[in-house]
Amino acid sequence: MTAGHDDAAQRLRRTDARLNRERLLAAAHEVFTEAGPGASLNEIARRAGVGPGTLYRHFPNRQTLLTAVLGNRIQALCEYAEKLRTADSADGALAQWLGAFLAHARANHGMGSALMVNETDTPDSDCHQLILDAAAGVLARAQHHGSARADLTAGDLVRLITGIALATARDEDAESAHRLLALVLDAAHAAPRRSR
Repeated sequence: MTAGHDDAAQRLRRTDARLNRERLLAAAHEVFTEAGPGASLNEIARRAGVGPGTLYRHFPNRQTLLTAVLGNRIQALCEYAEKLRTADSADGALAQWLGAFLAHARANHGMGSALMVNETDTPDSDCHQLILDAAAGVLARAQHHGSARADLTAGDLVRLITGIALATARDEDAESAHRLLALVLDAAHAAPRRSR
């Protein structure tokens, strides 16, 4: 065998491994959304079209898979906040991101807890900081434009939205969560300046 043939075979194996990992993450996202963090790992492998051995080669245990899925979801949430920084309306951007964060918190209810219970070295604090930073970015822009209260902090918003997600976790539809979000948004708006 030539060195070129060996290199090509190795590139093909790396490509296959990367594609398998992506399929596993996509399947895990679906299955964890449907069945929660205790979902069957065999079902995840089946939906990804790979064997259990392939799943365990990429993700040695449930916690590493949960961490990867949650990490991807948080990355997408933070990327959305970054994209919204250039939106026409700073107030609308804040509302859209808080809505996305609420959907994220409701969809991932239990995943962070499962990681904390089962794994001593979790990325929980890093994930929390990423979310705080994303919230701070969209909030600061709204405050700069005068549409959000100056005394509001990113931590306040994250706690309020997390509280809504926890309080409405058992509701099958998101109607009550959206109503509570509307109340938070109303409270977050800067009070109109009185004319003197």
